Amino acid sequence: MKATKISPNPVQARRQARQWSQAELADRVGISRAAVSAIEGDRLSPSVATALALAEVFECSVEELFGRGRSRKASGPEWAWAPRGESCCYWEAEVHQRRLLYPVEAVAVNTIPHDGLWQDGVCRERESALSEGTLTLASCDPAAGILAGEYARLTGFRLLVFPRAGGAALDLLRQRQVHVAALHRSTRESPERNTATVRERLGDGFRLLRAAEWEEGVALPPNNASRVVASVARRTECWAARETGSAARECLDELLAGRRFSGREVAGHASVAEAVRSGWAGAGVCVRFSAEEAGLNFLPIRTESLDFCFPASLQHDPRIQGLIRLLRSRGYRRLVSELPGYDARQTGEMIALS
Repeated sequence: MKATKISPNPVQARRQARQWSQAELADRVGISRAAVSAIEGDRLSPSVATALALAEVFECSVEELFGRGRSRKASGPEWAWAPRGESCCYWEAEVHQRRLLYPVEAVAVNTIPHDGLWQDGVCRERESALSEGTLTLASCDPAAGILAGEYARLTGFRLLVFPRAGGAALDLLRQRQVHVAALHRSTRESPERNTATVRERLGDGFRLLRAAEWEEGVALPPNNASRVVASVARRTECWAARETGSAARECLDELLAGRRFSGREVAGHASVAEAVRSGWAGAGVCVRFSAEEAGLNFLPIRTESLDFCFPASLQHDPRIQGLIRLLRSRGYRRLVSELPGYDARQTGEMIALS
């Protein structure tokens, strides 16, 4: 992604997110198009009345439009979570008017070069950080790398993906450490579970955006031709299990009817599939995409709804608007529908929490 595609001016970024021309914004605010151009080019400081009018049109505060640069420089960056070692590479993103540093992880999903190096208690920026043009997502979606690539191509912004189970992802969102969290507790039999989970854990003031539907089930070795899930549940001695609090672990617990099992906890659908492929687990619950990618047999159990949750206060943030546009685009929906086990017919729909 080229840094030149990312607008450093909040007025211009918000206007482009709404796909307005400068003339359209000028009409809404009651100023000239030349004045809009000058404000976006940082050649003109708006009057108090104009600043208030712009904030009203964009449904945000004056501080968000014209005060973020000064407050950010004054406060400086902080770690979203502590690095594991004495030195590490990091990315930077602006989240709720804070500059957050993220230790680099999941490089197979995040092909974005790091923004700097932390060493001996000092942050050394590799180049000008693209914090205002970075969206952060906590998600266990094994195809999130495709989402990140398409997001950069369509919007000019960049997307950082942090692999987390649904519960952990919502915790990061509640603590304002990421912009978006993914969860997939809703099924066709219980379609309201995602909304209920968000209300229970986060309360009001959030939005849900449908990312996809996918199949979750049991991954089996290629030489295991079982076709009855109940039989697999009885006969499997060693399971690859997701962490407690994840939807996949919940599915496994329901499959085993609460019985204790032998096995090992792993992080992520791809890790479940790899454990089965390598032979140290006889089966594991994951999504079809990861099972087929590893060359495994797959027995479907249920269809789940993968939803993106974000604060309502960020709905008009250019980065969130870019995500919404991407999910609603015909090309992306076609791409998702071609992935094993994914269904994109509802991709891009806003899900009501009421």
